[in-house]
Amino acid sequence: MGGLYYYDANFYYLILVMPMVIFSFIASAKVNSAFKKYSSVFSVRGLTGAQAAAEVLRYYGISDVEIHHVSGELTDHYDPKTNVIRLSDKVYNSSSVAAIGVACHEAGHAAQYAQGYSPVKIRTLIYPACSIGSKLGFPLAIIGLIFSFDFLVTLGIAFFGLAVLFQILTLPVEFNASRRAIRVIDEIGVLQGEEIYGARKVLTAAALTYIASLAVSVANLLRLVLLANRKRR
Repeated sequence: MGGLYYYDANFYYLILVMPMVIFSFIASAKVNSAFKKYSSVFSVRGLTGAQAAAEVLRYYGISDVEIHHVSGELTDHYDPKTNVIRLSDKVYNSSSVAAIGVACHEAGHAAQYAQGYSPVKIRTLIYPACSIGSKLGFPLAIIGLIFSFDFLVTLGIAFFGLAVLFQILTLPVEFNASRRAIRVIDEIGVLQGEEIYGARKVLTAAALTYIASLAVSVANLLRLVLLANRKRR
Protein backbone atom coordinates (compact mmCIF):
# COMPACT_ATOMS: atom_id res chain seq x y z
CA MET A 1 0.00 0.00 0.00
CA GLY A 2 2.89 2.39 0.78
CA GLY A 3 4.35 1.94 -2.69
CA LEU A 4 0.94 2.44 -4.28
CA TYR A 5 0.44 5.65 -2.25
CA TYR A 6 3.74 7.13 -3.40
CA TYR A 7 2.99 6.14 -7.01
CA ASP A 8 -0.41 7.83 -6.84
CA ALA A 9 1.03 10.90 -5.13
CA ASN A 10 3.66 11.34 -7.83
CA PHE A 11 1.18 10.63 -10.63
CA TYR A 12 -1.36 13.16 -9.41
CA TYR A 13 1.41 15.71 -8.88
CA LEU A 14 2.64 15.31 -12.45
CA ILE A 15 -0.77 15.54 -14.12
CA LEU A 16 -2.44 18.08 -11.79
CA VAL A 17 0.09 20.22 -9.96
CA MET A 18 3.12 20.39 -12.24
CA PRO A 19 1.28 22.13 -15.14
CA MET A 20 -0.02 24.75 -12.69
CA VAL A 21 3.48 25.24 -11.22
CA ILE A 22 4.80 25.85 -14.74
CA PHE A 23 1.93 28.30 -15.32
CA SER A 24 2.92 30.05 -12.08
CA PHE A 25 6.53 30.44 -13.25
CA ILE A 26 5.32 31.86 -16.56
CA ALA A 27 3.02 34.33 -14.76
CA SER A 28 5.87 35.45 -12.51
CA ALA A 29 8.13 35.94 -15.52
CA LYS A 30 5.44 37.99 -17.27
CA VAL A 31 4.96 40.37 -14.35
CA ASN A 32 8.71 40.85 -13.99
CA SER A 33 9.03 41.45 -17.73
CA ALA A 34 6.14 43.94 -17.81
CA PHE A 35 7.41 45.80 -14.76
CA LYS A 36 10.93 45.98 -16.18
CA LYS A 37 9.68 47.21 -19.56
CA TYR A 38 7.45 49.96 -18.20
CA SER A 39 9.92 50.94 -15.48
CA SER A 40 11.92 52.54 -18.28
CA VAL A 41 8.89 54.47 -19.62
CA PHE A 42 8.43 57.70 -17.65
CA SER A 43 5.22 59.68 -17.38
CA VAL A 44 4.93 63.09 -19.00
CA ARG A 45 3.43 64.61 -15.86
CA GLY A 46 6.38 63.38 -13.79
CA LEU A 47 4.62 62.33 -10.58
CA THR A 48 6.42 59.74 -8.48
CA GLY A 49 4.70 56.58 -7.31
CA ALA A 50 4.22 58.07 -3.84
CA GLN A 51 2.74 61.28 -5.27
CA ALA A 52 0.43 59.35 -7.60
CA ALA A 53 -0.83 57.20 -4.72
CA ALA A 54 -1.51 60.39 -2.75
CA GLU A 55 -3.54 61.72 -5.69
CA VAL A 56 -5.71 58.60 -5.66
CA LEU A 57 -6.25 58.90 -1.91
CA ARG A 58 -7.32 62.53 -2.35
CA TYR A 59 -9.71 61.51 -5.12
CA TYR A 60 -11.47 59.18 -2.69
CA GLY A 61 -11.37 61.71 0.15
CA ILE A 62 -9.03 59.56 2.25
CA SER A 63 -6.88 61.59 4.64
CA ASP A 64 -5.85 59.08 7.31
CA VAL A 65 -3.65 56.79 5.19
CA GLU A 66 0.11 57.38 5.16
CA ILE A 67 2.53 56.46 2.38
CA HIS A 68 5.88 55.02 3.44
CA HIS A 69 8.93 53.63 1.70
CA VAL A 70 9.82 49.95 2.18
CA SER A 71 12.94 48.17 0.97
CA GLY A 72 12.90 45.33 -1.53
CA GLU A 73 11.56 44.71 -5.01
CA LEU A 74 7.81 44.48 -5.66
CA THR A 75 7.18 44.45 -1.90
CA ASP A 76 4.46 47.07 -2.29
CA HIS A 77 1.35 46.60 -0.16
CA TYR A 78 -1.36 48.33 1.82
CA ASP A 79 -1.48 47.49 5.54
CA PRO A 80 -5.04 48.03 6.82
CA LYS A 81 -3.96 47.53 10.45
CA THR A 82 -1.71 50.59 10.43
CA ASN A 83 -3.41 52.43 7.56
CA VAL A 84 -0.12 52.66 5.67
CA ILE A 85 0.70 52.15 2.00
CA ARG A 86 4.24 50.82 1.70
CA LEU A 87 5.97 51.33 -1.64
CA SER A 88 9.17 49.59 -2.70
CA ASP A 89 12.48 51.00 -3.91
CA LYS A 90 11.52 51.06 -7.59
CA VAL A 91 8.06 52.51 -6.95
CA TYR A 92 8.21 55.13 -4.19
CA ASN A 93 10.45 57.72 -5.87
CA SER A 94 10.08 56.63 -9.50
CA SER A 95 7.96 58.46 -12.07
CA SER A 96 7.80 55.44 -14.38
CA VAL A 97 4.52 54.15 -15.75
CA ALA A 98 5.07 50.84 -13.92
CA ALA A 99 5.70 52.55 -10.57
CA ILE A 100 2.62 54.73 -10.87
CA GLY A 101 0.43 51.77 -11.82
CA VAL A 102 1.59 49.72 -8.82
CA ALA A 103 1.36 52.64 -6.38
CA CYS A 104 -2.16 53.55 -7.48
CA HIS A 105 -3.19 49.90 -7.22
CA GLU A 106 -2.17 49.93 -3.54
CA ALA A 107 -4.10 53.16 -3.07
CA GLY A 108 -7.04 51.33 -4.63
CA HIS A 109 -6.82 48.81 -1.77
CA ALA A 110 -6.95 51.65 0.75
CA ALA A 111 -10.08 52.93 -1.00
CA GLN A 112 -11.67 49.48 -0.72
CA TYR A 113 -11.26 49.49 3.05
CA ALA A 114 -12.39 53.09 3.37
CA GLN A 115 -15.57 52.39 1.39
CA GLY A 116 -16.33 49.00 2.96
CA TYR A 117 -15.94 46.98 -0.23
CA SER A 118 -17.77 43.70 0.50
CA PRO A 119 -15.21 41.11 -0.77
CA VAL A 120 -12.42 42.72 1.25
CA LYS A 121 -14.62 42.75 4.37
CA ILE A 122 -15.41 39.04 3.96
CA ARG A 123 -11.75 38.24 3.30
CA THR A 124 -10.69 40.11 6.43
CA LEU A 125 -13.33 38.29 8.50
CA ILE A 126 -12.18 34.80 7.49
CA TYR A 127 -8.44 35.56 7.42
CA PRO A 128 -7.56 34.05 10.85
CA ALA A 129 -9.06 30.64 9.98
CA CYS A 130 -7.61 30.73 6.47
CA SER A 131 -4.16 31.60 7.80
CA ILE A 132 -4.25 28.49 9.99
CA GLY A 133 -5.45 26.46 7.03
CA SER A 134 -2.61 27.59 4.79
CA LYS A 135 -0.02 26.55 7.40
CA LEU A 136 -1.52 23.32 8.72
CA GLY A 137 -3.89 21.99 6.07
CA PHE A 138 -1.48 20.31 3.67
CA PRO A 139 0.87 18.83 6.34
CA LEU A 140 -2.06 17.41 8.32
CA ALA A 141 -3.57 15.80 5.24
CA ILE A 142 -0.24 14.26 4.18
CA ILE A 143 0.43 12.88 7.70
CA GLY A 144 -3.07 11.45 7.76
CA LEU A 145 -2.58 9.79 4.37
CA ILE A 146 0.76 8.27 5.32
CA PHE A 147 -0.46 6.86 8.64
CA SER A 148 -4.06 6.16 7.53
CA PHE A 149 -5.64 8.59 10.00
CA ASP A 150 -8.86 9.44 8.19
CA PHE A 151 -9.77 12.19 10.67
CA LEU A 152 -6.47 13.99 10.06
CA VAL A 153 -6.95 13.68 6.30
CA THR A 154 -10.43 15.19 6.48
CA LEU A 155 -9.31 17.94 8.84
CA GLY A 156 -6.29 18.74 6.66
CA ILE A 157 -8.38 18.94 3.49
CA ALA A 158 -10.93 21.17 5.24
CA PHE A 159 -8.20 23.51 6.48
CA PHE A 160 -6.53 23.62 3.08
CA GLY A 161 -9.91 24.31 1.50
CA LEU A 162 -10.20 27.44 3.68
CA ALA A 163 -6.85 28.65 2.35
CA VAL A 164 -8.11 28.11 -1.21
CA LEU A 165 -11.30 30.02 -0.38
CA PHE A 166 -9.18 32.97 0.77
CA GLN A 167 -7.32 32.94 -2.54
CA ILE A 168 -10.61 32.85 -4.45
CA LEU A 169 -11.81 35.93 -2.55
CA THR A 170 -8.48 37.63 -3.23
CA LEU A 171 -9.11 37.69 -6.99
CA PRO A 172 -12.04 40.16 -7.03
CA VAL A 173 -10.20 42.28 -4.43
CA GLU A 174 -7.11 42.55 -6.64
CA PHE A 175 -9.05 43.08 -9.87
CA ASN A 176 -11.18 45.79 -8.26
CA ALA A 177 -8.12 47.62 -6.87
CA SER A 178 -6.60 47.68 -10.36
CA ARG A 179 -9.84 48.93 -11.93
CA ARG A 180 -10.03 51.70 -9.35
CA ALA A 181 -6.41 52.64 -10.04
CA ILE A 182 -6.78 52.80 -13.81
CA ARG A 183 -10.06 54.73 -13.63
CA VAL A 184 -8.64 57.40 -11.33
CA ILE A 185 -5.35 57.58 -13.23
CA ASP A 186 -7.36 58.34 -16.35
CA GLU A 187 -9.93 60.69 -14.79
CA ILE A 188 -7.46 62.99 -13.02
CA GLY A 189 -4.74 62.78 -15.66
CA VAL A 190 -1.99 61.11 -13.64
CA LEU A 191 -1.12 59.24 -16.84
CA GLN A 192 -2.14 59.88 -20.42
CA GLY A 193 -2.72 57.91 -23.62
CA GLU A 194 -0.21 55.10 -24.08
CA GLU A 195 0.98 55.56 -20.51
CA ILE A 196 -2.37 54.27 -19.25
CA TYR A 197 -2.03 51.25 -21.54
CA GLY A 198 1.38 50.50 -20.01
CA ALA A 199 0.08 50.76 -16.45
CA ARG A 200 -2.81 48.44 -17.34
CA LYS A 201 -0.36 45.90 -18.82
CA VAL A 202 1.66 45.88 -15.59
CA LEU A 203 -1.41 45.42 -13.40
CA THR A 204 -2.86 42.73 -15.68
CA ALA A 205 0.40 40.79 -15.50
CA ALA A 206 0.38 41.13 -11.71
CA ALA A 207 -3.20 39.81 -11.56
CA LEU A 208 -2.09 36.76 -13.53
CA THR A 209 0.20 35.76 -10.65
CA TYR A 210 -2.81 35.59 -8.30
CA ILE A 211 -4.67 33.43 -10.80
CA ALA A 212 -1.64 31.14 -11.13
CA SER A 213 -1.26 30.85 -7.36
CA LEU A 214 -4.93 29.92 -7.03
CA ALA A 215 -4.56 27.34 -9.82
CA VAL A 216 -1.66 25.67 -7.97
CA SER A 217 -3.66 25.57 -4.74
CA VAL A 218 -6.78 24.15 -6.42
CA ALA A 219 -4.66 21.49 -8.11
CA ASN A 220 -3.12 20.53 -4.76
CA LEU A 221 -6.54 20.43 -3.11
CA LEU A 222 -7.86 18.15 -5.85
CA ARG A 223 -4.75 16.00 -5.49
CA LEU A 224 -5.40 15.57 -1.76
CA VAL A 225 -9.05 14.67 -2.34
CA LEU A 226 -8.15 12.08 -5.00
CA LEU A 227 -5.45 10.56 -2.79
CA ALA A 228 -7.85 10.38 0.14
CA ASN A 229 -10.52 8.65 -1.94
CA ARG A 230 -7.97 6.23 -3.37
CA LYS A 231 -6.64 5.42 0.11
CA ARG A 232 -10.11 4.65 1.43
CA ARG A 233 -11.00 2.22 -1.34
